[in-house]
Amino acid sequence: MRISLLAGAGLVAGAAAAYLLRARDRPEDLRGRVVLITGGSRGLGLALAREFGRRGCEISLCARSRDQLWRAQAMLTEEGFTASAFPCDVSSAVEVEELVRSVHERHGRVDIVVNNAGEILVGPVENMTEADFRRAMDTMFWGPLHMTMAALPEMRRRGSGNIVNIASIGGKVAIPHLIPYCCAKFALTALSEGMRTELARDGIRVTTIAPGLLRTGSDVNARFKGNAEQEAAWFSMAASTLVTSMSAELAAARIADAVERGESEVVLSPQAKVLTRLNGAFPGAISDVLTWVNRLLPEATKDNGEAAGIDMIRQQSGVLRFLTASGRKAGEQLNQAAV
Repeated sequence: MRISLLAGAGLVAGAAAAYLLRARDRPEDLRGRVVLITGGSRGLGLALAREFGRRGCEISLCARSRDQLWRAQAMLTEEGFTASAFPCDVSSAVEVEELVRSVHERHGRVDIVVNNAGEILVGPVENMTEADFRRAMDTMFWGPLHMTMAALPEMRRRGSGNIVNIASIGGKVAIPHLIPYCCAKFALTALSEGMRTELARDGIRVTTIAPGLLRTGSDVNARFKGNAEQEAAWFSMAASTLVTSMSAELAAARIADAVERGESEVVLSPQAKVLTRLNGAFPGAISDVLTWVNRLLPEATKDNGEAAGIDMIRQQSGVLRFLTASGRKAGEQLNQAAV
């Protein structure tokens, strides 16, 4: 009798698990959903706005740069999408709360929050200051936390919602010369994974996205320290070539798919997947490999000043300019043209 009961319980549990797996895999219809994208004025954020727009969503963008924000809104309007735009610095909890109120007033709710705002600072750790680490954390950890906490009360009342956190392969494997960025992305990854486990009971799904390098023209808006010219050269090439980077459009489509399916985590690009798996299996070995990679990168300088990416890109010529052509082309399409 006891064996029969145990067998029956096992069958019920198995059937329930199979049902839950099928339900998770069943795509969710995104038409009519209100999507709020931080850092939506350029790069991956703008690519995401287009992708969610194609899937019938109502789009709200926020960014710090008003000029870029209005230009992105105009680009989306010309392409036939309906998008609202709100200036906001996500590092400020006060501004984020005001942003969420404004989106609620405009659209009535927020169904999907995409925490995409970020910034890139490239250079040796010797040339980094405490302020550099704080700035990275303010934008890429505190910003998503502010946005999530501001959106949660209304999502909880409805019993539904999606939080999408754009972390990075740099939030799983620390990349040389990107230490402040990686520290913030590691923290965001922990926040995202923890939030998923705690918010599931409220009907809120949290998805962690870990992209590798994307072709977005991001080097234009990056900042460089140490030997800025050399740092900009290697970063621009890595973020431009087909071998080392992934198109922003493909990444945006994969992210939207993940939202439809309620996936917990997505690692984007074959290169990032390989690096993540190898680091999980052989963490010491990958660390040793990156130690050798670091020796190939520019050495630190005595000057801790920084250079703007736009200035470095304008100085590129010859073979380097040829190798980074696809990155510049992507930047033109994603509101990051080197003009």
